[in-house]
Amino acid sequence: MLKKLKYIIITSILTLLFVNCGGEKTSQENIIKLGINGDESIVWETVRDELKKESITLKFVSFGDYIRPNLALQEKEIDLNAFQTEIYFDTFKKEHNLTIENIAYTVIAPMGIYSKKITDLSQLKDNSTVAIPNDSSNSGRALILLQEAGLIKLAEGSGLFPRIKDIISNPKNLKIVELVATQIPRSIDDVDIAVINNGVAVEANYSPLEDSLFLEDAKNEKLKPYFNIIASREDNKDNPLVKRVVEVYQSQKIKDLIIEYYKGSSVPVF
Repeated sequence: MLKKLKYIIITSILTLLFVNCGGEKTSQENIIKLGINGDESIVWETVRDELKKESITLKFVSFGDYIRPNLALQEKEIDLNAFQTEIYFDTFKKEHNLTIENIAYTVIAPMGIYSKKITDLSQLKDNSTVAIPNDSSNSGRALILLQEAGLIKLAEGSGLFPRIKDIISNPKNLKIVELVATQIPRSIDDVDIAVINNGVAVEANYSPLEDSLFLEDAKNEKLKPYFNIIASREDNKDNPLVKRVVEVYQSQKIKDLIIEYYKGSSVPVF
């Protein structure tokens, strides 16, 4: 009888251990690590909460620059990242020979022109100083925005990466200076107008819709290279969990949330 009781106890313990280990394994297999820049947004928090209902854990990995998220993705430290425009992604991928891929579009965050010295571009005087980002993709985007605002004209065929040398008309003789994108808000008192990335502007407590003098038109089809994306490794893009993250992000619920919360400062493109 005693031997039988011991057998039952041991069998029960082993069964519990097996079940617990099995459950832990399933949990680990259902974790997706998402690389982001800065703090997680209300949008991704909502995506995380929706996935949690399906026993999928979306874990945020925060980076403080625009370089590590793609390298970490390549090195399998994370499964996805969502922080960059398509044009930046394509350029970075080519320069670093990475095997990562754009798997979904998310939003466009319109770039804007800001100033502490004027309240309308019509007030801009001759010989004014203009600050723009110094990295190639954002610098070109800023010059295109200045052209759309009627302040300069760029040479035909200058494409998506125009440089200052491509300016063929500058009626106000504007002095254009290139600065590190994240430093521009801190330097805005030293210039007359500044072209600032949406994310950088928001971090500096600007409201793109209310504070900008001129803002990109999110409906302009030419802006597609500036759509933000979700990136994955090429060998992991067909992972059902990866696909499910994309499906939840591109759901009507998330689209409505972006529209309601950001009120045009970030626009869904799916």
